[in-house]
Amino acid sequence: MSTQADHGHELIPRPEQTPDALRTALAVVDPGRLDEMQATKDDAFTKAVEWQSLSPVRSWVLTWARDIEIARRPALSSRFAQAQSRLEHENPAIAEEALRELSAVLDEAMKAVRG
Repeated sequence: MSTQADHGHELIPRPEQTPDALRTALAVVDPGRLDEMQATKDDAFTKAVEWQSLSPVRSWVLTWARDIEIARRPALSSRFAQAQSRLEHENPAIAEEALRELSAVLDEAMKAVRG
């Protein structure tokens, strides 16, 4: 599988890294995950208060920005899904390659959202 950046078709522009912009983008690219997003947001804000730190909120923003980056780019999303489907393959070499590809996709998406 290729690990080159996908600079082609995008379903939507990359959203700003704000809760509202991320939620709006997720509603377009993967609306089935909106409840999950809200639950993890609630958890992040609870931890932020408990820890007296914004790091859980920053982590939440980056995680969802990364996941939306994957979902908004069909080629990247396809690579992600294909790698996930092979993670538990009976052939260890195929499972290891799937893990490497999954890691490459996550890294590419995170680099894109971090600028």
